[in-house]
Amino acid sequence: MPSYRADNVGSFLRPQELLDARHSGADPQRLSAIEDREILRILAKQRELGFEIFTDGEFRRGGFMTDLTDAVEGFDSDAGVARTWNAADVAKGVAPSAVRGIVTEKLRQARRLTAHELPFLQQHSPGPIKMTLPSATQFPAIAYKKGISERAYPNHSAFLADVVEIVAAETKALAADGVAYIQIDAPRYSYYLDPKWRDFLRAEFGEPDALLDEAIAADNACFRAARKPGVTLAIHLCRGNNRSQWYASGGYDAIAEKLFNELEVDRFLLEYDDERSGSFEPLRLVPKGKTVVLGLVSSKSPQLEEQTTLLRRIDAASKYVPLQNLALSPQCGFASMAEGNLLTEADQWAKLQLVVDTAQQVWGTSARGGT
Repeated sequence: MPSYRADNVGSFLRPQELLDARHSGADPQRLSAIEDREILRILAKQRELGFEIFTDGEFRRGGFMTDLTDAVEGFDSDAGVARTWNAADVAKGVAPSAVRGIVTEKLRQARRLTAHELPFLQQHSPGPIKMTLPSATQFPAIAYKKGISERAYPNHSAFLADVVEIVAAETKALAADGVAYIQIDAPRYSYYLDPKWRDFLRAEFGEPDALLDEAIAADNACFRAARKPGVTLAIHLCRGNNRSQWYASGGYDAIAEKLFNELEVDRFLLEYDDERSGSFEPLRLVPKGKTVVLGLVSSKSPQLEEQTTLLRRIDAASKYVPLQNLALSPQCGFASMAEGNLLTEADQWAKLQLVVDTAQQVWGTSARGGT
């Protein structure tokens, strides 16, 4: 199975023309034409930089999880659960956001989640395709609101079960379609790392340890549906990524043994860009044969990392995971939400070039590595 030593999380900064067209309610034909043109551009750019796995930058989405909310009926877009974000210095003045879309009716799937994305990629990608999906576990925390959502589901677990069915059907279909790399984005695991969010879980849904077991089982159901020879399955864990902001802190220590040993994936994409992520020590619990993709390059800040620092940190991580089981990426996408993080496209490409160049220096002339 390919190692993909140089990886990216999936989303890229949208060009202003695309943002303007979507915000102004451009007719679907014009919007699609802009998306097509810009996706072709970033596919070519990924190839130019030296990547060997390709995404469409999530350019057809309003955010990393809207492929589900756009394809599934039952969410009320006028309601929201408040989310407090923490702004880094570069993000001062950015207001806290609210996640829109509370479940108010039983879910009804109108179309496949990636029906609007995959055919174009299959036709135009210069190499193997990575498709990203939001974790089913994302939705109870942000879309189940007590006092409202009970009209559709008696509790969060019943709601989660329906979301799992939808996501698992999509991962199965993507594997059948020949997608080489399927990644589930699961930032809600960071709730279990941060005391304030553990308190939130306990107050809203129950004991965090039991909820963690439920979350792992939910994601595993989605991975099992896609398990097929030649398909790479990955999970990306982060601590929030919205306009260069974040919402959770804490190392992986609290959940490492359970998470690394029970999640049925080939690759863990882990945020390690600053001190909020803790040390590499929990990586000692990663089972033999699993790949850890070190998210050492920040997608939040325009400052370009020093390659010598990346090399030193990769070496430090290799004390816990063999070098042949490591890879490199940015810590998160550059635009988890369509508006993107607070850096320029030139900054983005420089960081991605650094990822490829560093991977080539560490693992050899190919950023892809061995099989």
